[in-house]
Amino acid sequence: MRYLPHTEADRRAMLQAIGAASVDELYRDVPASARRKDPVDLPPHQGELAVERELMALASQNRPAGSMASFVGAGAYRHHVPASVDHLIQRGEFLTSYTPYQPEVAQGTLQMLFEFQTQVALISGMEVANASMYDGATSAAEAVLMANRVTRRKKALLSGGLHPHYRETVETYGRWGGFDIKSAAPDPAGTEDLAALIDGETSCVVVQNPSVFGQIRDLSALAAAAQKAGALLVVVVTEVVSLGLLKPPGAMGCDIFVGEGQSIGNALNFGGPYVGLFATREKYVRQMPGRLAGETVDVDGRRGWVLTLSTREQHIRREKATSNICTNAGLCALSFCIHLSLLGEDGFTQLAQLNHARAAQLAEKLGTIKGVTVLNDSFFNEFTLKLPKPAGPVVDRLVDKGVLAGVPGSRLWPDRPELADHLIVAATETNTDADMDLYARALAEVL
Repeated sequence: MRYLPHTEADRRAMLQAIGAASVDELYRDVPASARRKDPVDLPPHQGELAVERELMALASQNRPAGSMASFVGAGAYRHHVPASVDHLIQRGEFLTSYTPYQPEVAQGTLQMLFEFQTQVALISGMEVANASMYDGATSAAEAVLMANRVTRRKKALLSGGLHPHYRETVETYGRWGGFDIKSAAPDPAGTEDLAALIDGETSCVVVQNPSVFGQIRDLSALAAAAQKAGALLVVVVTEVVSLGLLKPPGAMGCDIFVGEGQSIGNALNFGGPYVGLFATREKYVRQMPGRLAGETVDVDGRRGWVLTLSTREQHIRREKATSNICTNAGLCALSFCIHLSLLGEDGFTQLAQLNHARAAQLAEKLGTIKGVTVLNDSFFNEFTLKLPKPAGPVVDRLVDKGVLAGVPGSRLWPDRPELADHLIVAATETNTDADMDLYARALAEVL
């Protein structure tokens, strides 16, 4: 078989070379109590054609975002990715690039990471960015760990507007990392007073902008309040396109910026892989997790790149490691870098303006439907509706009418019945006038 190349004769030769009588003998040091007694509950092996048929049948049960009018967001957004992005990242020298263990040999990889860092720092308004992380949620958790190190405190305050998946990731880190977490209640209205909850033990305040409900806030006063109390402000951005239009976190006094870069260069792809963004103030650079690629010159004065900082768990100074995340999302970061380069500064701003315009148009249409209320007093390309009935069944019925209507509150907060009638809706440049007309018509019929 294509994926199992060793013949029985190959196996016998390998066993003979290591002095083992059988494959079972390789496991003789594993206690019998730790071994499976029954076969793994998986279908029997099949030929390649049969496997392809089985996987295609499973895939056909999905409703991909591109198969109908999609208004799903809540941390994963459908944007147009130019064909040139996929074409370029599939070049062999890019597709095979990975973590630079011998960094200075891989000048192309380091240059790409340097350019990526520069882009992230520019759009976030921060002074220094790292060479990417796994995704937005783990970036948020790493930011809390970093704030704990900087402040020598162990208590994080999480906004009620933070995406629950991000909150759960931070809570997992806290459970095993030994720090406390105080989470505010979900805040659809965007009126929470986090400053009043900061005390002398708070290491950081983690707030999302726009919030998971789509609300936009000026965080300048919160940043000042946190810093006055000796804490750091961590700003989370799940929709990075918003930075083309909104005041950047750095301009609002943010200490650590984290985000999800999926919207730029990376398609939805059934949930991943994605690319985490992370940036901070230069004075905190030695506490920043991950790698930092830097620019230099060689002995002949030619421009070159180096791995400036890399205190990770698998490196020589692993006892001083700032993170146990052991890779950068290199290919996804490259996709981000290429797409943003193609857009340029003006194109990035225009894309953000188009997203907001599409969302404003949709909110106006849906807000006129009887029983439907748009809860937001501000938004970028995502807002929250309050429906006259639970949103989950409404979303299911709209799928049958060709509309992926958004994310119901019951899916993100199953333990919060008061949010069951909330529906988070996103509109991007991919949504047409016909898509929005269909949504409005179908929603009115279902309600």
